[in-house]
Amino acid sequence: MRVFVTGASGFVGSAIVDELLKNGHEVLGLVRSDKSAGALEAAGATPLRGDVNDAGVLYAGATNADAVIHTAFNHDFSQYKANCEADRQVIKTLGEALAGSGKPLVVTSGTGILHYDRPITEDDVLSAGSDVIPRAVTDEAANAVAATGVDVYIVRLPASVHGAGDHGFVPIIVGIAKEKGESAYIGDGDNRWPAVHRFDAAVLYRLIIEKRPDLKVLHAVAEEGIPFREIAKTIGTGLNLPVTGKTDEAATAHFGWFTHFAGMNCVASSARTRETLGWDTNAPGLLTDIETAGYLTASPAARH
Repeated sequence: MRVFVTGASGFVGSAIVDELLKNGHEVLGLVRSDKSAGALEAAGATPLRGDVNDAGVLYAGATNADAVIHTAFNHDFSQYKANCEADRQVIKTLGEALAGSGKPLVVTSGTGILHYDRPITEDDVLSAGSDVIPRAVTDEAANAVAATGVDVYIVRLPASVHGAGDHGFVPIIVGIAKEKGESAYIGDGDNRWPAVHRFDAAVLYRLIIEKRPDLKVLHAVAEEGIPFREIAKTIGTGLNLPVTGKTDEAATAHFGWFTHFAGMNCVASSARTRETLGWDTNAPGLLTDIETAGYLTASPAARH
């Protein structure tokens, strides 16, 4: 199968490319730079040079593949809503390219945009639209494309997709701890984050396009919910820094713009995903990765 992957040089996308290649698939990967194109070619894939917001490039990639996996997204939180709306257009374009073809489209969302007082499941839906939850754009766009007859799947990634080279939430927390001289959590730190290693997530994307399940929303969740306090303790121990709980103004002063995410409680189940696809997880867990995968020695992640 020839698979078009957007974000092919990204943290999740590159893992998907490797997973597809080692399982006998061909990959056409969307990349922006010569360096990324070279790395893709060295891995055995075919690069497609262009920007994810270029409709012509997207159309060409999608129509020249048997399946499409969309992972590209601009995570600059300073223009988050605009980036979400750009993703709506990307998904719309991919859907138009695949209309009537019977080919699958897999798009990427997150568990953190759903809020329940219990572990969320694949059956749960958003409580509000993109006017309230900007990232709801992905679900809205996917549903609109599905309504035209395209076979669309939504993969919800957890708060932490981890592994060597991670530049997401955990590196931000590590950077804050180094800057402030202490590793902190909010309140009692019982709020929990789900997590998955990027290699395990990549397997799920592959299984979706191979098996084409009836389940259309799937959770790439290996660990349902790790107490944020344990994440902070692991970071503090590794950096030899004190670990403290903070509330109110002290929490805001410590975490800054990241306060909302540090206090996020978004436990998520992947039971239906595992049952439906036989998906299993084998890579290290988040706390082990923090200790061994270079999180504590890497340069601090960008702050917004």
